[in-house]
Amino acid sequence: MPEKEIQTPDCWKCRYFRITWDPKFRYGCDAMGFKSKRLPSLEVLTVDGKDCLSFKKKSKKKRRI
Repeated sequence: MPEKEIQTPDCWKCRYFRITWDPKFRYGCDAMGFKSKRLPSLEVLTVDGKDCLSFKKKSKKKRRI
């Protein structure tokens, strides 16, 4: 039987994810208000042991041509 692959929410697709100006803490989560060296969803999983509950998928922007 194949092992179940662990999937955490993809921060790059989350509306609360941001890149910060701080070179020591590049990634940020506006929903939880913190910055991190790693992706916020990985920090949440490490600290809480559960997947991020704040994940909201980004809305697609219409491209202007």
